[in-house]
Amino acid sequence: MPLALDNLRVGRAYRLVNYGEERTLKVLEKISATNFRVKDLDTLELYELEELLRWGKGRDYDLDELI
Repeated sequence: MPLALDNLRVGRAYRLVNYGEERTLKVLEKISATNFRVKDLDTLELYELEELLRWGKGRDYDLDELI
């Protein structure tokens, strides 16, 4: 079961799967209640989490914390 967005913590890394794309992200800061600035650990690009979820959550949606 995926984590809820309000359970994300600044400084921790997560794996996001949505619409066949898998991303490894680190949360840099909380912008609003459900939006975060994140860094893609594979490409080092910066995103807002809302950009990644803009088109909704697919059937394969999963969000898990990396240990």
